[in-house]
Amino acid sequence: MSTVLKPRFTADEYLQWESEQSEKHEYLAGEVFEVFAMAGARREHVVVSGNMFAAFKQALRGSGCQAYIADMKLRVEQADAFFYPDVMVSCSAQDRRAGLYLSEPKLIVEVLSDSTAAFDRGGKFAAYRSLPSLQEYVIIDIADRRVECYRRTADNGWLLHDYTGEQICQFTCIGVTMALAEVFEDVVAEDEDAVG
Repeated sequence: MSTVLKPRFTADEYLQWESEQSEKHEYLAGEVFEVFAMAGARREHVVVSGNMFAAFKQALRGSGCQAYIADMKLRVEQADAFFYPDVMVSCSAQDRRAGLYLSEPKLIVEVLSDSTAAFDRGGKFAAYRSLPSLQEYVIIDIADRRVECYRRTADNGWLLHDYTGEQICQFTCIGVTMALAEVFEDVVAEDEDAVG
């Protein structure tokens, strides 16, 4: 992430300014950042995000929960932030009526890239933890073929469930299971990828 031209927006100024932009920007405590996708996400990133969204959308049909993909903004009020998670699931009636952004996701997925990995694991996860509605935070590492699911515990801690190999990922807060083969479907190993 890199800071764009005008720092020190208020949240309202950011929303107004971004509505006039042709590209997406995230907002954190008055500063505005270019979204990684602006530079063009790698194919694997888009495919994995799509796999997660498609599986969630199918599994949640008729449940009252809704899956959203990267173009939907998330407001994290306690962190004074707006983000564009790769995939979100919300079961909130308030979010179903939302226009510009969601604020009560139950599950968030971030697919790591070299430029965002440290922030996704650090500052962004810290902001996400301030959301009372959030029950699971999922980090997908394409290079390692790994899914890390951080699940909120009864005492408000976060417990890591690490999925690799032939395991089945369990997203318990929404009652969805998914084989790792489905998560990484149509992702070509780097040594097989001759183009790009």
